[in-house]
Amino acid sequence: MKQILSYTLVSLLVSGLTLGVYHFSGVGQQEQLVQVQPAVKFNDSFAFQANHNMPTANSATVPTNFNAAAEVAMPAVVHIKSIKTRTRSNYDPFYELFGVRPQQRNSNSRQQVSSGSGVIIGSDGYIVTNNHVIEDADELDVTLYDNRTYKASVIGTDPSTDLGLIKIEAYGLSTVELVNSDEVKVGEWVLAVGNPFSLASTVTAGIVSAIGRDLEIIKDRMAIESFIQTDAAVNPGNSGGALVDLDGKLIGVNTAIASPTGAYAGYAFAVPANIVRKVVSDLKEFGSVQRGFLGITYAESLDGDVAKARSLDITEGVLIEGLVETGGARQAGLERGDIIVSVDGVEVKNDAKLLELIGRNRPGDIIRVEVYRDSEYRTFDVQLTDQDGNTEVQAIERNETLSQIGVELRDLTDRELNRIGIDNGVLVTKLTAGKLRSQTSIKKDFIILQVDGQNVASADEVVNTFELGDDKVTLMGFYPGYRRAYEYTVDLNK
Repeated sequence: MKQILSYTLVSLLVSGLTLGVYHFSGVGQQEQLVQVQPAVKFNDSFAFQANHNMPTANSATVPTNFNAAAEVAMPAVVHIKSIKTRTRSNYDPFYELFGVRPQQRNSNSRQQVSSGSGVIIGSDGYIVTNNHVIEDADELDVTLYDNRTYKASVIGTDPSTDLGLIKIEAYGLSTVELVNSDEVKVGEWVLAVGNPFSLASTVTAGIVSAIGRDLEIIKDRMAIESFIQTDAAVNPGNSGGALVDLDGKLIGVNTAIASPTGAYAGYAFAVPANIVRKVVSDLKEFGSVQRGFLGITYAESLDGDVAKARSLDITEGVLIEGLVETGGARQAGLERGDIIVSVDGVEVKNDAKLLELIGRNRPGDIIRVEVYRDSEYRTFDVQLTDQDGNTEVQAIERNETLSQIGVELRDLTDRELNRIGIDNGVLVTKLTAGKLRSQTSIKKDFIILQVDGQNVASADEVVNTFELGDDKVTLMGFYPGYRRAYEYTVDLNK
């Protein structure tokens, strides 16, 4: 397990949600698991506005106060209350092994309430936050800086970056401007704005302590972690809040802390604004994040030891250990043993930064990759693909019918169908509040083969069947890796 801080553990920051990560402080030693209760405009410049309260970009003077930045950022940071209602029933779980769901008896429900923060990035009500703040919520209540409250709907989420986009029906809202987070420098002053412990509109100050941190806390197989580290005080409830510069512009979304107690201990981490920009854009346009892949099967960050063992004369970059046979990297001419040193002119010092830079692009995009090979620097133009080798984006089907049912669907590509070994099918990419979640045990990644006994090959066909259905609709399909078929029946009148 990669050690980030020798005496800490990393926890996500949302009040009411119990989370924690084991940390190993030494061989054979393990600390106790800590539970924590829990319109975007690009700016190429970080020049500060010089006045009697703020330093210029070249000044080493410590600011006397931060009120100007706080006044810009605070109206754009909201409080989010996440409500989850879960039904518990008493029945023998062994019935599930045989595909039989007995009548549920003695059922009761309970509510889980947690809270976090969000940042308004669209004057028409778009708000970015953390995925773990809104994940599986049946209801989201948003409170603005002026205490107005709204119900929010989920536009989309991206577990791989722990970001989510929600929307409220409000207009003329205060927003923050996103900066180019590649230009964030270690040592510059920042403010963290959020609602720790449900204390509304809290501002703390600190500096950028490090960039490109990879903590291995996002539990997703395609996780992108390249956090901005700060010593501004951040606590449970700050999740999804803003990390801003002295102009009040967003450089990141606060996501996690490293702490032996679950409360602030000097180390906080934010998702960089450039990742936020890409994720928000994709979720608004496609309903899901369009992730580009370079076509590398394994890469290793260089350090002094690796460089010495391989007799290399550079010590920073990412060493390519393997490539996908039909991937964009190999097609462009990259080779095993190349050391990637920059992408589109941005320096690459480790694999976390490489994943961030690649993840900002969509399938089909062409990026410029600079590598070090045989004591020379060489540049290649690489076309990115998705994880299945396609260069086209895969939008999620969204309409009113699917929203009521509580599901997001995606058509399977020909390559996916061939790999799985089926002729037709539609993929369940996400479940939201609705009939499927409340009436069935269907899970994400379920492949729908038939609806009411008819084969389906597109999300449109599933929608049409639901719209033409009578009282009940039956879905039949399976989960990849498990050849057993499942049936789920949905009562449309409930």
